[in-house]
Amino acid sequence: MNIAVLGYGGVSKAFIELISSKEDYLKREKISIQINYILNSKGGVYDPKGIDYNNLLNFTSNKGNLIDYPHGGSSNLTFNEILNDKNIDILIELTPTNKDTGEPAFTHMKSALENKIHVITGNKGPILLNYNELNNIAIKNNVQLAIGCTTGGALPSINGGLFDMAGADITSIEGVLNGTTNFILKEMEDTSCTYDEALKTAQRLGIAEANPSLDVDGWDTATKLLILTNVLMKENKTLNDTKVHGISHITPNHILEAQKENKKYKLIGRTTKENNVVSTSVGLKLLESTHPLYNVDGKNKGLRYTSSTLGDLTLIGGASGVTPAAASIFRDLININNGYKFSK
Repeated sequence: MNIAVLGYGGVSKAFIELISSKEDYLKREKISIQINYILNSKGGVYDPKGIDYNNLLNFTSNKGNLIDYPHGGSSNLTFNEILNDKNIDILIELTPTNKDTGEPAFTHMKSALENKIHVITGNKGPILLNYNELNNIAIKNNVQLAIGCTTGGALPSINGGLFDMAGADITSIEGVLNGTTNFILKEMEDTSCTYDEALKTAQRLGIAEANPSLDVDGWDTATKLLILTNVLMKENKTLNDTKVHGISHITPNHILEAQKENKKYKLIGRTTKENNVVSTSVGLKLLESTHPLYNVDGKNKGLRYTSSTLGDLTLIGGASGVTPAAASIFRDLININNGYKFSK
């Protein structure tokens, strides 16, 4: 499989490192992979024989720019080069997310699918806004659109819904889908600190962004919940359809009172289907110790599907970070190689 990678941020670099470390696995499984293109907004690197991963990572780790890489770097490389190269099998789209327009990732994905190139992405924007259109294009062109990284990184949330709940009507989705907020709540439980103190700890450890609003105000959870809802329940819900509340109002007293009752607060994204009416919401919920998501702590995530015939399915794990995200991209890559059908 010949691969083009768009974006050269933390997840892209972690993915390239992972590919390099998986050489023995790939040989054992008789899977042939090479990355021919890596592009960012300024240009990129192209090597028809496959980019040397370790050389490139060493070069850029020493503050070298992609376009200056001596083995195929150029400021003249564009996305059109990938489309015109009929030897590319898979596009991995990891450019920054724009949840308002989905661009430029939407155009990248649409064009690749129309040119019969499989797409793997961790980019939430186009999937939130345009999943059905992109999926239909993939089906029409007999290629795959793999989006596992958009809804919890290493947590196999999409895969669990698509494959392990196949044949059943999903009646509810309930999840702890944001590792940053889950870490903050756990920090407050463990140290009796305030929300602001826990947030500063998360920022110091690199778990929370300098501007954490997407996480702590619930929007990241809402985005992931809507992707799961629209993909698995065949809906067209938007953020405007969703009641979204974050965690910034929680106090040490809330935590203490919950602990006295052996309960925990979690930021929960929830979709319910009752009488064919689907509702979505995000907010703090007080969970009993018997709840399946009660022990989803720290940076981990968790998800529970309820269905008509297969009962409940609970998935727990998928800690936040660039390496787990890269591993979910690699998982989709292997599954496409193995013939899994994501687009159907």
